[in-house]
Amino acid sequence: QVLSDVFNAPVYTIDTANSACLGSAYRAIHGLVAETNVSLADVVKLAPEPKLAVTPTTGAEELYRPLLKRYAELEQKVIYNATSSC
Repeated sequence: QVLSDVFNAPVYTIDTANSACLGSAYRAIHGLVAETNVSLADVVKLAPEPKLAVTPTTGAEELYRPLLKRYAELEQKVIYNATSSC
């Protein structure tokens, strides 16, 4: 629910063990066949059908939008400081 609220997006799951690993595997396959102009959508056609798990809580976007903006600003400062000190 937290991910859905923070990013103001529905969250889907698939009924399989290690689904994050499965997603990474599909991306790897897509990378291997990238030169053949196969789309990621074509690669994942055989993936299990995702099921809606949660939707954003009403009003959560108003709370998290300023926090996401602040997080992005802090992230940019970290990136800038890391590259400027190298």
